[in-house]
Amino acid sequence: MAEAFAAEVAANVLAKLSSAAFQQIGCFWDVQDEFEKLRDVLMAIKAVLVDAEEQQNHNREITLWLQKFKDGCYRVEDLLDEFEIEALRRQVMERGSSRRKVSRFLSCSNSLAFRLRMGRKIKKVKDMLDEIESNKSRFHLLERHHRVKNIIHGQRETYSFVKTSDVIGRDEDKENMVAFLMDPTDGDGKGDDIPVLAIVGIGGIGKTALAQLVFNDERVKTHFWLRIWVCVTEDFDVKQLMIKIIKSATGTMMCKDMNKEELHKVLRDGLKGKRFLIVLDDVWNEDKRKWIELKDLLATGGQGCKIICTTRTHKVAAITSTVPQYDLDHLSYENSLSLFLRLAFKEGEEVQHKNLVRIGEGIVRKCKGVALAVKTLGSLLCSTRVEYDWELVRDSEIWKLEQKENDILPALKLSYDHLPWHLKQCFAFCSVFPKDFEFNSLQLTLLWTGNGFLQYSNENEEPEDIGNRYIHELWSRSFFQQVEEGVFYSTFKMHDLVHDLALSVVQNEVNSFNHCSTRNVRHLWLEASGQGASTLPNNLDHLRSLIISSNEEQKASSESLIADYISRSKHLRVLHLVDSSFEQLPNSIGYLKHLRYLSIYGNGNIERLPNSICNLQSLQTLLLGGCRGIEALPKDIRYLISLKTLCITTKQANFQESGIGCLSSLRFLRFYACGNLKYLFEDMQGLTALRILVIDECKNLVSLPPGLKYLTALQILVISDCEKLDLCMGLELGGEQAGSLRKLFIRGLPKVVSLPQWILLGSAKTLQQLYIIGLENLSTLPRWFRYLMSLQTLGIIDCPKLLSLPQGMQQLAALKQVGITGCPKLGKRCMKQTGEEWPKIAHVPQLFVSNDSETSITYDE
Repeated sequence: MAEAFAAEVAANVLAKLSSAAFQQIGCFWDVQDEFEKLRDVLMAIKAVLVDAEEQQNHNREITLWLQKFKDGCYRVEDLLDEFEIEALRRQVMERGSSRRKVSRFLSCSNSLAFRLRMGRKIKKVKDMLDEIESNKSRFHLLERHHRVKNIIHGQRETYSFVKTSDVIGRDEDKENMVAFLMDPTDGDGKGDDIPVLAIVGIGGIGKTALAQLVFNDERVKTHFWLRIWVCVTEDFDVKQLMIKIIKSATGTMMCKDMNKEELHKVLRDGLKGKRFLIVLDDVWNEDKRKWIELKDLLATGGQGCKIICTTRTHKVAAITSTVPQYDLDHLSYENSLSLFLRLAFKEGEEVQHKNLVRIGEGIVRKCKGVALAVKTLGSLLCSTRVEYDWELVRDSEIWKLEQKENDILPALKLSYDHLPWHLKQCFAFCSVFPKDFEFNSLQLTLLWTGNGFLQYSNENEEPEDIGNRYIHELWSRSFFQQVEEGVFYSTFKMHDLVHDLALSVVQNEVNSFNHCSTRNVRHLWLEASGQGASTLPNNLDHLRSLIISSNEEQKASSESLIADYISRSKHLRVLHLVDSSFEQLPNSIGYLKHLRYLSIYGNGNIERLPNSICNLQSLQTLLLGGCRGIEALPKDIRYLISLKTLCITTKQANFQESGIGCLSSLRFLRFYACGNLKYLFEDMQGLTALRILVIDECKNLVSLPPGLKYLTALQILVISDCEKLDLCMGLELGGEQAGSLRKLFIRGLPKVVSLPQWILLGSAKTLQQLYIIGLENLSTLPRWFRYLMSLQTLGIIDCPKLLSLPQGMQQLAALKQVGITGCPKLGKRCMKQTGEEWPKIAHVPQLFVSNDSETSITYDE
């Protein structure tokens, strides 16, 4: 797959060299001729990549040649970045207060030195590319055009993928599972007698889907007091399993720092006397002692408890199962074809494409009853009606390869092969995560953005929109599985087999889980408890992403260790140090001039950030949330002129003027757990690009600043758990506001008795989603509610004093979803037909109304 990434990197570099920005840079530094020569040699090599791709399977030397070309492309990219960084530095210096300092920086001698230094670098890279270009003649490579086999078309609506609970051909299996769960004769379901059933089958056959189908069956929901789903890691860490079970059973997140004894008490109290079902998904543990230890911890449940395990191995099933294991068969051909047609076509559309159905039948036979293979290829082909594309899949040489037990499914390789270049790179990057790692859409988009993977079709596109589109495309093609859908972002993971595929295509590009075996690694995941810097290669010059993972037992705590990583990795784009415990970030962080993403999220020990961090003019993402010890932000933070995403936790009571308010590129701003913060900064008029503002757990915040009215690009506003905040205080908007607010989320504000009118003034024509949660003193909704003509979703949760809905809600024609729960009085008044408030919401297609903590009714027209 070396050619794929070489073509992607080359395309990115050529696009940069051809851009208007670099034409201006070339003229300014008088290097336009050098840029032109780089462009010519890159084009000459890129022209033979299609032929090289086909020949490399039979010639190892071509693979190495492609690797050298890819390395050369990365070097050109680094070189071009330096010109951009210099331009950013000049912008910063021009903003500075010292005219003499600026004059010295912009002097002819300084400019000449930069020009000479970059000239030498250009020549070195050009010589390297010339050598690569001359070597291609050894392989007799031909210039050939690449026939586009990317079956994904972004313009076409994706429609034919199924949810995880929408499973075909498993009805009998489901009924057998439910019968086991309901059977009162299978032991007493207490202590050591808890019945355990193991579902056994090869990877991708549908074990997890069947378990989910059973888990969400209404009979099962009614029968068990608690239903607990746990995705098991390969190491079967009992402490981590306890934390996951507690989180699922009680919803608490406050147990990460507990020892085993404390966790056992919380677990025992949470399960005591309750009939529970636990699903342990994807178990690999063959150590019986670990299994017995976990099962003993679950011994406090009530009568009728059950456990289901899913596993690929009969040895695991023999250790865990107390009843005969359930061997899951392959899907029948008929069910496989039904699933494939359902994914590949709209309902009833297949009758119009008999030739495609005939080709599809051949594809389904080659999937051999493996549900994941059928699902992947059905999802792949849903967006094309070209017979040649379908035949390309059916007749691929991949099907002819000898298939061993743990090999990657040919269907997955085919689906990957048909991804566009940019999605291949984004997907392959995800191999840096460990198996079963759950990532959210916001986090992944920021990591992709930091590495420059996103392709912008126009300058007005926002990275989060592009990232969400990429994630949706990968999910719809079954490369990602959705774990949880949230209001603002969703959580995903990769199936084990898909993760294996990602690892197979990156070769030495990515090393995860402390397996750093080559100096060419570009994306590296390290465990804080794993190998130290001394065991890594001395030169990590190729490294683009460094992710150091910490947990409650092992944290990245050494400043010298972090400094050592920095000194070896001059071209880092991404530095991810979440949940670390070091007390200082090294001053040398300021030398990482290519850095675009920095996260020290969750570090409770660090008290200050070095001001050298403000030298990172390319930095786009800075995540400081949960860093509760930070006394103040760096004084020169305004110089981070490329910053788009900023999350802050600090001890400050207020912020300096001419600080955050000067970050004109900022798109996302979050204030999290700023316990001393009373007032936000006033100079918000500089935040002209801000789209998302989150204010969360700022206990002493009194009011919102009047400057909020200047945030004309703001689309999402979240205000949560600020117990002293009065939404009506301080914010005097006045007059007609040209707002763009689309989502408003208000939660945990005891001072709020009624909603302020500035919500209407800023968003009457734009607000689409409104969530009102945990407003314990909210008693009425305002009359102006009826003017929110774009409102589509309304959620009202845990507002016990709210008695009625505002008059005129019948006029909200755009309203599609209303959810009311935890509002006992209002819930009763909104009951269908009989409630006094029912006429106000009777026109809404989707309604969820709960009149108390135990009764809920869903109306879905």
